[in-house]
Amino acid sequence: MLIRDFDYELPADRIAEHPAPRGESRLFCPQRGGPDRHSKIADLPRLLRPGDLLVVNDTRVLAARLFGRRPTGGQVELLLAEKTGGSEWLCLMRPGRRGRPGATIELSPGLTATVVGRDEGGLFRVRFSEPIEPHLERIGHVPLPPYIKRPDEPADRASYQTVYAREPGSIAAPTAGLHFTAEILARLRGHGVGVAAVTLRVGIGTFKPITTELVHEHRMDREHYRIPAAAVEALADTRAQGGRVVAVGTTVVRTLEAAALAGGGAPAPGDGDTDLFIRPGFRFQVVDLLLTNFHLPRSSLLVLVCAFAGREPVLAAYREAVAGGYRFYSYGDAMLLHRN
Repeated sequence: MLIRDFDYELPADRIAEHPAPRGESRLFCPQRGGPDRHSKIADLPRLLRPGDLLVVNDTRVLAARLFGRRPTGGQVELLLAEKTGGSEWLCLMRPGRRGRPGATIELSPGLTATVVGRDEGGLFRVRFSEPIEPHLERIGHVPLPPYIKRPDEPADRASYQTVYAREPGSIAAPTAGLHFTAEILARLRGHGVGVAAVTLRVGIGTFKPITTELVHEHRMDREHYRIPAAAVEALADTRAQGGRVVAVGTTVVRTLEAAALAGGGAPAPGDGDTDLFIRPGFRFQVVDLLLTNFHLPRSSLLVLVCAFAGREPVLAAYREAVAGGYRFYSYGDAMLLHRN
C-alpha cells in the first residue's frame, strides 16, 4: 500500500491546543447508529457490556524536555529519549549543530550535560554530571507533541498525564487515556467492566513520520513493554466468559498484539521489546475494540487504526469528524472502533 492512501485534509483549527475538561471530551462511534453515534466519553460505561475488559497503559510521562546554555551563551534544547545506563541518555538536541562531542551544556547551577557522541539513529549520547531524574520535576518541561504550537504550561503537568499513570519512562502520553476520570473508571467497574493495566514506554518513534512511499518499508522504533500476571489472568478470564478486550489507545494494541505474537497466540506475563508495525492485513489475536484519539495523516498510528477497523471506513469517519467539529490529536476527542 502507498502512504498517500492514508491521507486526509485537516483544517489547522481542528488541532486541539488545550484539552477539554477531563471527562468531557466527545466520543465518536462511527459503527453505531442513532444517538450513540455521537456521544461523550462519559457515556462509555453504557456503550460497553458487563464482562468486557478495558486495558490501559499505565506509563507515566517524564518532564523530559530540558533547556540549557552553552558556555558561549547559545540556548540548547534536549529531549530525553532513552536511558542507556548511569547518568547517560540518548537525546534529541536542537540545534543539532551544537552537539559536537565534548560540548557542554549548563542546565542549572552545578548541573551540566556533556555530549559524548551519536548513535546509529542520529540521537546524541549525553552524559549528565549527576543522575538527571531527581531534577526533572524542577527543571524539566512537559514534552508536548510538535504539532501543539505553544510552550508547555503548568496545567500540562496534570492534563498530559493519565489519572492511572504509575510507571515513569515515557516521553509522550498514551493520549486515549487522558479522557478518563476516576469517576468514569468507577462507573465502568460498577457496570461490570474489568480494568487491567499494562505498560509500554512511549518513545520518540511515536512522532516518527513515514517517509517511505510504500507503507511496508517503514521501520518502527523499538519500545519496551511489561505485562503483569494480573493482566494476563484478566485477559484469560474475559475470553473464557465471552467478554471483549477493549484497548485504550494504540500503545495497548501494540503491547497486547506483540506479546501474543511472542507467546504463540496469547500474551504471557513479563517484559519485552517490540518494533511491531501493524498495518492492513495484520491478524489481530487479542483486541476486539479500540478507544483512540484522531491521528495525524500518513502516520503509523493512523495505519494501525485502519488495519483494525478498515481503511475506507476509518477515513470516512475522519472526514465526518472533521465536518462535525471534532478536535484532533493528543488533546482532542476520541473514537470507539470495533475490529474489522
